[in-house]
Amino acid sequence: MNSTLLGLTTRDYMMRSLDGLFVPMTVVACAGLLVLWGHAMLRARLVVGDRPRAVGVLLPVAIVAGLALACAGVASVFTRTVLDRYLAAAPLTLAVGVLLLAYAVQLRRSLAAIEGRATAGRPEWVAVAEWAGVFVLVGLSLFWAANDYSAAVGRSRARQLVAELPTYPDAVVYSSRSLSLAARGVRQVRCGDPEAAYRFRYDGLKLVLQSGDQYLFLPAAWSPADGVAILMPKSDSLRLELVPASARAGARPETC
Repeated sequence: MNSTLLGLTTRDYMMRSLDGLFVPMTVVACAGLLVLWGHAMLRARLVVGDRPRAVGVLLPVAIVAGLALACAGVASVFTRTVLDRYLAAAPLTLAVGVLLLAYAVQLRRSLAAIEGRATAGRPEWVAVAEWAGVFVLVGLSLFWAANDYSAAVGRSRARQLVAELPTYPDAVVYSSRSLSLAARGVRQVRCGDPEAAYRFRYDGLKLVLQSGDQYLFLPAAWSPADGVAILMPKSDSLRLELVPASARAGARPETC
């Protein structure tokens, strides 16, 4: 039987859902380390009084690119742009643009201090407000990007579930009372034995998830166009059997 369907609790589901964050967290962590290491190397050369030629190019490029990216990201907040066609492009554009502008400002101040051109110090509240603005913009952009990525992962897994649904074990539900299931492909069989504890049997279901005291079933013939999901509470009035999908459906008796 498909092991993903057995013993699946809320904790298991939450743990499995976390891997949707692995890719964005890994990318952000690697990019952050590379930026920090590059900044440390550049700052070490500036401290000893050596101004690399690359700084003369890096500073204006960072300012122009930061302004362009930040403006494009802000525009995507208020209206649809070409960035919306690509996964997480709009929020990442805004975050990168803000970071480039903040870095360009700090680099220019460092150069001015090293070369003795520093102006009078700013009030502390101005520096705090500046960094707070950067933190808020970048933080919201990262949450926005994580939301877009998680939604894309969810859609991908939904398509995967639909494709793999025929391979899931068949769920045979026995009930003491009629459940009046009218989903396409689900068959109700009335048991002939009047003394039977479970008087009704339902074929044509697939168990997708068991979470806490709830079962989530999909009809074996489910489709996105007209399919329905069936949620049943776990109770003593229900009995569940899981049959390998490779077993012949015709092998089951017509009555119970």
